[in-house]
Amino acid sequence: MTKDANRYKRTYPISWDQLHRDSRALAWRLLEFDFFKGIIAVTRGGMVPASVVARELDIRLVETVCVASYAWQDQQGEMQILKSLDDTGEGWLIIDDLVDTGMTAKIVREMLPEAHFAAVYAKPAGRPLVDTFITEVSQDTWILFPWDTETQFIDPIIHQKREIP
Repeated sequence: MTKDANRYKRTYPISWDQLHRDSRALAWRLLEFDFFKGIIAVTRGGMVPASVVARELDIRLVETVCVASYAWQDQQGEMQILKSLDDTGEGWLIIDDLVDTGMTAKIVREMLPEAHFAAVYAKPAGRPLVDTFITEVSQDTWILFPWDTETQFIDPIIHQKREIP
C-alpha cells in the first residue's frame, strides 16, 4: 500500500454488470434534461460510463478531456491536464466514473463551467461539484472498478486476517 492507505478503511468492488446498470440508471436520471449536444468523457474512468450513457441517450458526439490525478496504486498524485477543450461547456454533458476528493472535478468545472457534470459514483468531498450522480459511497471507501480487478478465489471472511467491521 501507499502513503494514502490509511485513508481507506473499506473497499467497494464494482462488477462490469453493476457498472453497466449504474451507468444506465445515470442515463435515466439525465432524461429530465431537454438536450445535450454531446458528451465529454473524463478519461480514463469516465469512458465506459460515457459510452453507456451515449448509447442510452442516443448521443453520437463524444469528446474527451484528459486529467491525470492518480498515480499507480491509489496514491493521489499531482494534477496534470493532458487534453482540454476550448469551449464554455454550454449544452455539453460531462461524464466521469467517480467524483472523489473533487480535485479532478474542480479542474474540469473550471475548464467547462457551463456543462452539466454527472458521475456514476460520488463521495462526500466531491459531491457538491457534480450536478447529477447515482450512488454515494463514504470518503474512506476505495472503489474497485472492473478494469482494475480480476476474478480469483479468495478465502472466506472467517479465514482472512483482517478486522471485520
